[in-house]
Amino acid sequence: MPVPSQRRSRLLGPAAALAATALLATACGGDGDDAPEVAVAIDQERCDTNREAGPITFVTGYHYQASVTQLEVIAADALGYFDALCLDVEIQPGNGDLMGNAQLVSAGTARFTAMSNEAEVLQADTRDHGIVGVATYGHVPISTLLTGSGIDDLTELEGRTLGHQSMLPAPVEAMLVEAGVDVDSVEQVEAGYDPSVLPRDQVQALTGFRSNEPHRLDDLGEEYTQWLPEDFGVVGSFGVMVTGPAWAEEHPTATEDFLRAVGHAFDHCQDAGEECVGYAAELDQAGYDTEHNLKVWETERELVVSSTPEGEPRGFVDLDLTEREAGTLVDNGELDEIPELTPLFDTRYLEAVHEGSDLVWPESN
Repeated sequence: MPVPSQRRSRLLGPAAALAATALLATACGGDGDDAPEVAVAIDQERCDTNREAGPITFVTGYHYQASVTQLEVIAADALGYFDALCLDVEIQPGNGDLMGNAQLVSAGTARFTAMSNEAEVLQADTRDHGIVGVATYGHVPISTLLTGSGIDDLTELEGRTLGHQSMLPAPVEAMLVEAGVDVDSVEQVEAGYDPSVLPRDQVQALTGFRSNEPHRLDDLGEEYTQWLPEDFGVVGSFGVMVTGPAWAEEHPTATEDFLRAVGHAFDHCQDAGEECVGYAAELDQAGYDTEHNLKVWETERELVVSSTPEGEPRGFVDLDLTEREAGTLVDNGELDEIPELTPLFDTRYLEAVHEGSDLVWPESN
């Protein structure tokens, strides 16, 4: 992992924070007259510094789905955690175009978004999208491949049709190569986000997220086979929070405290998943499948916890694993060579809000 920064968070002790709360609740709270007062947990100097960062737009990956890196941001906003740290966060729903989201962050139109995996950070770099990964929450591939019940070996996909959302995920392609599939002989089409195309035999294989499409097909009572990249020795990741490197350098405390609030919300939502999914439902304007999204959250939350080694903070980055994941892009021809990884991932901000593996949340009372 990169060497931790010597910059540390400037926090108040419990007694001092309590004394400052009355002074700062108005100074750093919501702008509206009806906005509830929030107990501010940082000192005046840090509050003012965070406010200087201005509006912080977070673009979700796909609408208000309860995925890791999305639900925590939504919950942190609803629970007042951003207000407690004097951050003015605005949540903008994305449409699934993650490279488009990366371009928004690179251009400064948005400040944070999440990529599906670390490989996508490298792919964004090849497109000259200036982003930096500041936290990786899952350390197994979230991508999966689903096939109809008639497929017993992945090589049987040769000459058949494989559907994906926008591009073939790198871990899935690496799995196909490892399984001896001639990927060029598989017809690839964009299939959208409706997994029923698989049982209708419009495609014979479908990529997806193990927290989403399998649950959808289970609810439909359909039979399918799920193929997991790690079963073929493929490494991967998911839930990578990214920001603009220049903006983060200019506003280090805002970057740190954004991650602090997200981590605090994860802790809360671990035991209050239904409550947190409810916050996402309130933002959705087109109807919201609360039951399904709770399954999404629980599946991804469990993967984050189980793939985080003891002693590491949630969101840690292991550049050795990143290099192995990048190797799949080279093997698949997505990259000519593995780029220098250090400039693309910066864990100083995450480490600044942790003591070892424990998130530091300043108490205000």
